[in-house]
Amino acid sequence: MKYITVLITLLLFADCEAQTQSTEKKVKIGAEVLIEKHLDKLDGKRVGLVMNPTARIEETHMLDTLISLGINVTALFAPEHGFRGEAGAGERIEDGVDAATGLPVHSLYGNTKKPSAEMLQNVDLLIFDMQDVGARFYTYNSTMKHILEAGAEFDKEVWILDRPNPAGGDYVSGWVLEEEHKSFVGSYPIPVAHGLTLGELALMAKGEGWLEINGYSPNVKVIEMEGWNRVMKWSETGLNWFPPSPNLPSFEHAYLYLGTCLFEGTTLSEGRGTPNPFLTIGSPKTFINLSELRAVSEKYSVIIDTVSIVPRSIPGKARYPKYEDEKIFGVKINATPDTQDPVRFGVELVNLLMEKTEDAEYSDFIYLLAGTKKIIDENGEINWGEEFEEFLIKRKQYLIYR
Repeated sequence: MKYITVLITLLLFADCEAQTQSTEKKVKIGAEVLIEKHLDKLDGKRVGLVMNPTARIEETHMLDTLISLGINVTALFAPEHGFRGEAGAGERIEDGVDAATGLPVHSLYGNTKKPSAEMLQNVDLLIFDMQDVGARFYTYNSTMKHILEAGAEFDKEVWILDRPNPAGGDYVSGWVLEEEHKSFVGSYPIPVAHGLTLGELALMAKGEGWLEINGYSPNVKVIEMEGWNRVMKWSETGLNWFPPSPNLPSFEHAYLYLGTCLFEGTTLSEGRGTPNPFLTIGSPKTFINLSELRAVSEKYSVIIDTVSIVPRSIPGKARYPKYEDEKIFGVKINATPDTQDPVRFGVELVNLLMEKTEDAEYSDFIYLLAGTKKIIDENGEINWGEEFEEFLIKRKQYLIYR
């Protein structure tokens, strides 16, 4: 009976995602609003695009759309994974040329993270368009910070084409980043799951003085979405899912990633090199059974099963994954329509699996992801602290959507 119940739940979740793809679209993204209402404001402008493969209207990349509409695009800027998504996680992006248009591509994920004066010499206005996942440690928001700083320093207007926060605008969870753990996977003093769109985060970064601009004034314009509200998770938007990175092929992966990404700061595999990265966790020395997982699975309404699998190198997705070509043992996770608080779930799962894994170790990277050392120093009940409550109060004035 247990396995029948699990199968039914999985089928219901799959059906929910399938219906999402066919649901009449409810949300009009900022890119569409730009085309419909603001295109004339680009006349006579030399436009630079900061984009990745998610910068699409339906199936068409925004670069190709803007070129077809006669916009004078003069330069492209590539974040992690590349402008059109040709690189895997963490792979260095090189400067180059876009094969389809012949436009120069400037890397923002190599030695250079912030556009230089030379990169911007033929640009009047920068348009930033990427689908975020709502995690502080997702590098696109750090790239946006550097774009805002460069725009301020070199007097370039920056437009943010807003897109939904897939986890919803009311879901906020995790420790607020402490200054000593600031990095490219943690650029702002915000919780792990911040509940903001990138447009809202840009306004908050400007308003709270989080930008390193040496007295310059950033000129930021958010092209707002239409039809999105804070209670919406991705499955309610009617939008198609384009993977924001190769290891997040579905909303389910991206939602649980908010917590399971923490395993990147341990010696356990986070599932890269398997069919389900961030949903498959383990190591050759992880020993756990279903009864030990029941409490955490029921608490957060997730389905957890034990698994054994061999990670493989996958070009463009997972080069040299942990325990490549070795059998790992651990867990396979599935979300359900009722799954709650993936960040807190991830913290509890880290604690549980580290206890059940012989010779398991943390790396210093765990502090950068969590934004604190409390993830391994704190005993008993998980407490996000006073800074979390202060963030909730501060962010209210920057919320565009209700």
